Amino acid sequence: MTSKPHTTLSEPTRQLATLRQRIDNIDAALIYMLAERFRCTGEVGKLKASFQLPACDPVREKEQLARLHALAQEAGLDAVFTKKFFTFLVGEVIARHEAVAAEHCSETDTSA
Repeated sequence: MTSKPHTTLSEPTRQLATLRQRIDNIDAALIYMLAERFRCTGEVGKLKASFQLPACDPVREKEQLARLHALAQEAGLDAVFTKKFFTFLVGEVIARHEAVAAEHCSETDTSA
């Protein structure tokens, strides 16, 4: 009868802790990157509002989706997930652009 090597919970627990710390670091980086992205898109929204440009740009969105699809393939990330995530992100950006445009419009109306 052969005996199995005795493993303690400490090794899997240590490995989980290491992996979870990496995940936590990545999550923090994602939050800061998203915050910076929304600062940039906020500036885009203000610029669009000041020149009365539409909140959405379907040509740009299509180009971005194609670019991100290629990046996802290169990175080994699921393309369907990438499209869902990008679509969600763009939806949030457009909603914010529309809100900025509405606010800009009401400010223009009250100052006239």
